[in-house]
Amino acid sequence: MSERASPSPDPSDAGLGQADPPRWIGRIHIGKVGLFLVSLFLFILAITLMKEGARSLAPLIRDTFRVTNPLNSLGFGWLFAYAVMSGSPVAAAALTFFDAGAIDELSTFTMITGSRLGASFIVLFIGFIYVLRGRSRLTSLSMGLLSLTVTGTTYLVALFVGIGLLLSGHLHQLQLRRGALLSSIFDLVFDPIVHRLLTVAPRWLLFPLGLVIILVSFNLFDRCLPQMAIKESHVGRVSRLVYRPVIMFLLGAGVTMISMSVSVSLSILVPLSNRGFVRRENVIPYIMGANITTFVDTLLAAVLLNNPPAFTVVLTEMISIAIVSAIILIFAYDPYQRNMIHFVSWVSKNNRNLGIFMFVIFLIPILLLLI
Repeated sequence: MSERASPSPDPSDAGLGQADPPRWIGRIHIGKVGLFLVSLFLFILAITLMKEGARSLAPLIRDTFRVTNPLNSLGFGWLFAYAVMSGSPVAAAALTFFDAGAIDELSTFTMITGSRLGASFIVLFIGFIYVLRGRSRLTSLSMGLLSLTVTGTTYLVALFVGIGLLLSGHLHQLQLRRGALLSSIFDLVFDPIVHRLLTVAPRWLLFPLGLVIILVSFNLFDRCLPQMAIKESHVGRVSRLVYRPVIMFLLGAGVTMISMSVSVSLSILVPLSNRGFVRRENVIPYIMGANITTFVDTLLAAVLLNNPPAFTVVLTEMISIAIVSAIILIFAYDPYQRNMIHFVSWVSKNNRNLGIFMFVIFLIPILLLLI
């Protein structure tokens, strides 16, 4: 793209800055805006379809999968995220199941937590791809292992904090007042589409259709992101700040808020690590920040459902993980960092340790689902 913008070395820098960028940058911006609008439309449509289809799937969730308690739902959300290689669609599914009455408030909370634990696996998967391409085994796998470990340790502690907050009822008063109005506006657009589909398909089919559409919407949204800004010179300038935990925490939160996907923001760490821009010692605060703002899209889904308790569940997720992360960063960051690095080094030391780790992270959600 940059080669087409400057076909020859003759023009001066000033001339290029004034003439060429508007021709191709303008087209890129317009294309990305259009792609963003399409992805947003599909996201809202997907939530609407999943909400409608979840009503018919309630008996399937309770009786066939036996998701009847918070531990079941934790394992179910965890495995579900493995299956679709993403956490956000599973979190949205948890809200629609809750809205349909298939699971209760605590089970919704733990299913969303499980979705985030499962979503971290995508970073390890990206690391395996880099290993297959001949990159350093230790460098490529460390980011995925660190992402899984940090996410697991913080979310499991936040699980108890969040359950306490939900049972206390203190957050139930915090609601987005414009949610009902926003939902009503969207109903005028999307209800006719849903009714049309119901004339040609059974109601239960709307849920898997919505799940496919929401995966497509996230894929399209990923393409809206400024990929070139993540690669070369910009990262080089930012790399001077990676030794400051607060900066990395804010960077992780910001990148995830923009991309609306923790899988995207954490997967960036693998190529950056291979390029030498970041080291595993510096990314723990980044992962913590990403794990908080990853709930932005789930919060939007709760607003679209116009379900106040669902909004409270997502808000509780954000607050509980923020509390745990803040305590670690302020009071116990150095020992926490050492322990996480030591554990990751042990896992990546040889194939036996890595095999044990992989076996455990697949066995735990299966056992939880069977409880």
